[in-house]
Amino acid sequence: MRKKPEDLRSHRWYGTPDLRAFGHRSRTAQMGYDRSDYAGKPVIAIINTWSDINSCHTHFKQRVEEVKRGVWQAGGFPVEMPAMSLAEVMQKPTTMMYRNFLAMETEELLRSYPADGAVLMGGCDKTTPALVMGAISMNLPAIYMPAGPMLTGHWRENTLGSGSDTWKYWAELRAGNITERDWQEIEDGIARSPGTCMTMGTAATMMSITEALGLALPGASSIPAPDSNHAKMATLCGKRAVEMVWEDLKPRDVLSKESFDNAIVTLMAMGGSTNALIHLVAMAGRAGIKLPLDRYNEYSAKTPLLANVRPSGDRFLMEDFYYAGGLRALLSELKDLLHLDSRTVNGRTLGQNLEGARIFNEDVIRKRKNPLKEAGGLVVVRGNLAPNGAVIKAAAATPRLLKHTGKAVVFDDYNDMAARIDRDDLAVDADSVLVLRNSGPLGGPGMPEWGMLPVPKKLLKQGVRDMVRVSDARMSGTSYGCCVLHVAPESAVGGPLALVKNGDLIELNIAKRQLNVKISPKEMRRRRSGWKAPVRKYERSYGAIFMRHVKQADQGCDFDFLEGTAPTPEPEIH
Repeated sequence: MRKKPEDLRSHRWYGTPDLRAFGHRSRTAQMGYDRSDYAGKPVIAIINTWSDINSCHTHFKQRVEEVKRGVWQAGGFPVEMPAMSLAEVMQKPTTMMYRNFLAMETEELLRSYPADGAVLMGGCDKTTPALVMGAISMNLPAIYMPAGPMLTGHWRENTLGSGSDTWKYWAELRAGNITERDWQEIEDGIARSPGTCMTMGTAATMMSITEALGLALPGASSIPAPDSNHAKMATLCGKRAVEMVWEDLKPRDVLSKESFDNAIVTLMAMGGSTNALIHLVAMAGRAGIKLPLDRYNEYSAKTPLLANVRPSGDRFLMEDFYYAGGLRALLSELKDLLHLDSRTVNGRTLGQNLEGARIFNEDVIRKRKNPLKEAGGLVVVRGNLAPNGAVIKAAAATPRLLKHTGKAVVFDDYNDMAARIDRDDLAVDADSVLVLRNSGPLGGPGMPEWGMLPVPKKLLKQGVRDMVRVSDARMSGTSYGCCVLHVAPESAVGGPLALVKNGDLIELNIAKRQLNVKISPKEMRRRRSGWKAPVRKYERSYGAIFMRHVKQADQGCDFDFLEGTAPTPEPEIH
């Protein structure tokens, strides 16, 4: 049944004959609005994560006006609400430190103001899961408007992809194979328009996953930011948000265990970012759904890699992916793995939204009969070095390293690594396993993207371009290489990674899903008895909240007091 105007949440602010409602209406008039602009109409909060320092969202000043246009056209009242902008490249120590901050801000903006529904404007890496987490917890009708990827980068005759080619050419610069002038030209050509990274990094992964979850319009996640279709999509989001309020279609009505399974299939088929494992666990936790890491391995084993988009792919970028048919085309090849009856925000099922989708370029989006990889794009490993799990993007690693044993070269933290990695006297060879610790949720803090440790310069000069690397850090979704990440529990809480010493043999076996350090349980206990916890890095402000309440990587790094679906009272209006 459709809501009536007096059923609207905003009616409590605007529609009652009392002194407080007089204040609300008079102050709205102060802003130039007549009572007919909002009376009896859904108030749509547009959560806008634009800022001058977030290059991914520079087009949001215009997009928010297009969202507003859609809200007005559908008979709603749009209210733009700026929220914290998590600018991946600029914010330190890491945007992951502030994902939960934005999630709380989103939830409380929607709770404390007269919002009936919401349009969530985001795209830059942690912005998407943060907005979704907050919206799930508040559980008002909400639709996600993805920022979209930027245009393809270029340097001379070379196509450039965000992040992936940064690491590639940085290694070549350190090895002496390109000049400083070359490096400057690459810097000037790699980011050419508004939008997120155009590789299959965390931004593209999370935008796609959110569409697969059913929280965005079908096809929305693949549209490049500068494309005129992106502006049209923004307007459609505004229109649909109004209808969702009348229908009372909320995030938890859409989300289910099955929709999260759909998201995992999408992640595997795209060769998406390892960061998605953490974010999906956290998003599911807000909906009261348990998502153990073993669930990822279950789908990894049976989902083919179909998106030939770097870094898991070998050639194409997100602009090519869009022209090839986008996410709908990809998912149309995987119907037998998907729960097609899952609900979505446009009122139709996922299966209905995939009707008519087709692949237009089978080099970019492979057919099921010709995958890039039969299975195992992302893999969770366990063992005595990662009792609670670790993750590797196997599709972006050198195949020969996926079964490897080597001696550990241990760095106690990022500064230690930066100081020693290029020293000529570093005791390292191509078979060594680089280990970085104190880089997890507490150790970083915030679990920064340090997991793609650089190959030592002396090995670069020998032609080495990949090594086994193990850490409790994350890495950029645009990164590649044989990097084992998210080791849990982290070293800062006494996880086994804290006990590894130089020269210990570390064994990685992807086929067996194992990561072990070859020392005896007795020796492990002996080392543990001498371990001391590091000093906490924050004792006040938000940092202190983070240090006291953040959970481990395998648990989604949410705050322990934010998970679940326990009700929070609506604000009293007096």
